[in-house]
Amino acid sequence: MQLSERVQRVQPSATIAISTLAREMRAAGRDVLSLSAGEPDFDTPKHVRAAAAAAMEAGDTRYTAADGTPELKRAICSKFKRDNGLELEPSQISVGAGAKQVLFNASAALLNPGDEAIILAPYWVSYPDIVKLCDGTPVIVSADIDSGYKVTPEQVESAITGRTRMIFLNTPGNPTGVSYTRAELEALGEVLSAHERVVVVSDDIYEHIYWGDEPWLTPAQLWTSMRDRIITVNGVSKAYAMTGWRIGYAGANADLVGAMRKLCSQTTANPCSISQAAAAAALEGDQSMLEVMHKAFRERYDYLYQAISAMPGMRCARAQGAFYLFVDAREAIRAKGLGDDAELAELILSEAEVALVPGSAFGAEGHLRFSFACGMDDLAEAARRIRRLLA
Repeated sequence: MQLSERVQRVQPSATIAISTLAREMRAAGRDVLSLSAGEPDFDTPKHVRAAAAAAMEAGDTRYTAADGTPELKRAICSKFKRDNGLELEPSQISVGAGAKQVLFNASAALLNPGDEAIILAPYWVSYPDIVKLCDGTPVIVSADIDSGYKVTPEQVESAITGRTRMIFLNTPGNPTGVSYTRAELEALGEVLSAHERVVVVSDDIYEHIYWGDEPWLTPAQLWTSMRDRIITVNGVSKAYAMTGWRIGYAGANADLVGAMRKLCSQTTANPCSISQAAAAAALEGDQSMLEVMHKAFRERYDYLYQAISAMPGMRCARAQGAFYLFVDAREAIRAKGLGDDAELAELILSEAEVALVPGSAFGAEGHLRFSFACGMDDLAEAARRIRRLLA
């Protein structure tokens, strides 16, 4: 079977692959603790599940509009106004089967062969492969632990060429949990404002899991002169513990949304009708769960940061959100006589029975990503096992 060049350009998601391996090992009787998945360990709120059940009983089980029901689009517009001060119309909203599909649709609608997309590393594993699938070329701009995993405006300026079409920004970010401050965003905006062809994709999926020292802002709130070329992407997976419901959305230029709608009509036809009803309930209903989850994730972060920082060969940068700790493990790799982060992750999985994701999957070799989207008991036991292995 001769496969397409397109599909051969990309790799399977490393995070999904490792989470799957951890599940298989547990099924085989191994006592594996998985700190690999980016999935909240909370249940979907009760009123959201009730809304889904009500939609099924009401017969809302048929095709919907390709890129979202009017009801969900209105709820998303209300969310953007309430949380971000953005005035958007339903014609500017695109709903997809998860934020990942929305990101793909935006890229497919914008990129031509030879176009470049700037991706800030460490990056979420899927950004480069989404760009490759859409015939674009990923251009990686890297930051390290000494810079707090934040790129500078000068780095971005140097990366922009006549072929640059997109730049992806994820703050707080996966895998680092790092969030850009208002001043840092303003400085990046000054660079990007001078390049009118460049479209900004702001992936805000961790918006509500943030504990920085100043209010969190999405770029469209600051870069008002550029709003027509900012795609603000979000979803219900992380904030409302709805990963399996698969609903993501974006607010963007109406013409771009129209192009993304065409892609929806020829691929998924529409997101799940029941999930859309549940997502509308999540966005419009009781928001108290956001604070419950925020408090739990902050407590887990504080614990894990201290625990990992005390281990030999491990360095951590402070995070301001999400539910990840990104660890520079290069000293531990050398101390164990290993070749790279993949070998260290394999050693930790085989001997300590803790599943982690190697940093090379995120464009940062010599690192490990710890997810603390699990209970404190599991975190404490995982830390104990890894500490014993490294010592």
